[in-house]
Amino acid sequence: MRKSTYYKKREHEPDHKYGRVSIARFINYLMKGGEKNVAQKAFYEAMDKIEDTLDQKPEEIFEKALNNASPRKEVVSRRIGGANYQIPRDVRPERKFYLACKWVIDSARSKSGSPLHQNLADEIIAAYNNEGAAIKKKQEMHRMAEANRAFASFLR
Repeated sequence: MRKSTYYKKREHEPDHKYGRVSIARFINYLMKGGEKNVAQKAFYEAMDKIEDTLDQKPEEIFEKALNNASPRKEVVSRRIGGANYQIPRDVRPERKFYLACKWVIDSARSKSGSPLHQNLADEIIAAYNNEGAAIKKKQEMHRMAEANRAFASFLR
């Protein structure tokens, strides 16, 4: 008999400073090589810089920035009749969060010349203002989905 396909969602603990699960998940995505303390230090220093720069609650700025960077549509490749089509579909909420985090972290890591916490703070502020590399990635994904809207009927 086959195993069941039921997947139990993982329960995440909130972070210790702000008490938010989304921040704890972001820190886990930021972590490299199991060095969580390094990731936490970089993230909390970035949040302190955001608070100094904008004089608002940094956790609310972080949530709004990730919300701005989250895509609504994405394209998936599907083989139909010997041809591959890019079919647009809605993005699940968990994937929205993951993609937004990934884009913000990747764009912060790609910048050079400043420490990670500085680049991370700059990228979160840029996403909060609907600017920056993460927002460009989101817009690019939406453009792809819009261009392939004619193939939406191929979705199962």
